[in-house]
Amino acid sequence: MHIVVILPRWVGDVVMATPMLRAVKEHFGTAAEVTGVLKPMFADLLAGTPWLDRMIFYDRRGKDRSTRFLGAVRKLRSRPIDVALIVPNSLSTAALAFAGGARRRVGFARHGRRLLLTDALSVPRRGWRVEPVSTAAHAMDLAERIGVPRGRLNMQLATLPQDEALADAVLGRLFPDSQGPLVVINDNGAYGPAKSWGGEKCAALARAVLHRRPTARVLVHCGPGDRDAARSIVRLAGHPAVRSLADETDLPFGLSKALLRRASVALSSDSGPRHIAGAFGTPTVVLLGPMDPRLSRSDQPHLREMRIDLACSPCGRRTCPLVHHDCMRLLTVEAVERMMDELLQDAESRRDRVA
Repeated sequence: MHIVVILPRWVGDVVMATPMLRAVKEHFGTAAEVTGVLKPMFADLLAGTPWLDRMIFYDRRGKDRSTRFLGAVRKLRSRPIDVALIVPNSLSTAALAFAGGARRRVGFARHGRRLLLTDALSVPRRGWRVEPVSTAAHAMDLAERIGVPRGRLNMQLATLPQDEALADAVLGRLFPDSQGPLVVINDNGAYGPAKSWGGEKCAALARAVLHRRPTARVLVHCGPGDRDAARSIVRLAGHPAVRSLADETDLPFGLSKALLRRASVALSSDSGPRHIAGAFGTPTVVLLGPMDPRLSRSDQPHLREMRIDLACSPCGRRTCPLVHHDCMRLLTVEAVERMMDELLQDAESRRDRVA
C-alpha cells in the first residue's frame, strides 16, 4: 500500500501534522510505504523522525522548476498511489493529488475542491460559519477516515547529532562563561507583524528575567529574515547575558530544534518556533494576540497561552485593521515574566522529584 501525505506550507502546521504521521506509520507499519509531499526546507525540520519512507519536494512558488506543480506531479506518477491524505485545504493541493494519480483522495471539502476528492470531509460549522479546528486535529481526522485509530495529538520532532553539535558550538560562542538556565525569546513569524509583541517589550522581559535569575542565558531566536529585529532586542536589553542568533551564518531548522529542546523555558509569538518547542515538551508561554487559540491546539504539555479578551480579537489578520494593536500591546511584561517564572519553578520541581 502506498500512502501519500501532502503536508502544509507553514512550519507550525507541519509540526502539528506530526501526530497524524506517527499514527499512520504505527497503524500500517511495514504494510504501507508513506511518502511525504513537502517544501524542500522542511526535510531538515522532520529529519530524525521515522514516519516518512520517501519525500517529494513541492513548492509551487519555488525557483526550482522540479519542485513546482508539474515537477511534483511527475514524481508522484512514478509509482501508483493508493491513498492521498491532503492536509492543506487549498485547491492546488487537491489538484496535485488528482493529477498525481492518487486513487483515493481524502481531504476537507473547502475552497471549491469537492469534485477533486473521493473522500470529501465536511468542515464543522456553527450556522454558516466554519468552526476553527487545529491542524493537529484536522490532520488526524483525515487519517481516521482511512481506518487509523485516533491517537493523541502530542507533537514530536527529533534532533540529529550534528544539530546538537551545532547548538553546542553556538551556545559556547554566545555564552562562553555561563551554564545557567537557557531562556529563548522568539518574537517573529512569517505570517505578519500583527503577531509581534515588539522589541522594547522583549528587551524589558529579558532584563526582568535576568533580574530574578541572574545566572540565566537569554537567547533571542530569529530566522534569516528577522536578524535586524533580533539585533534590536539585544541592543535595547543592554545586558551581556542577552544574545541572539542574528550573526550566525546559517540558521537551519536543526539548530532551532536543538536550542528549543534545551531551553528551560521559551516565550514565543504564535508561530513555528512555539510548535518546535512544544514538540520537545519545552515549557512555553505563547502570546496569541490576534490568533484564535483553537487553531493551534494540540496535546502540548507545559504550555501557557496569553491573550486578552477583546471585542476585536481574535481577528486573524496579518496587520491590525484598527491600528491600535491592543491584543498584543496590552500584554504586560510583568504578567509574561511571572508566567515564565512559574513554568521554570514547575520544571525545577519536576527535576527535583526525579532526582
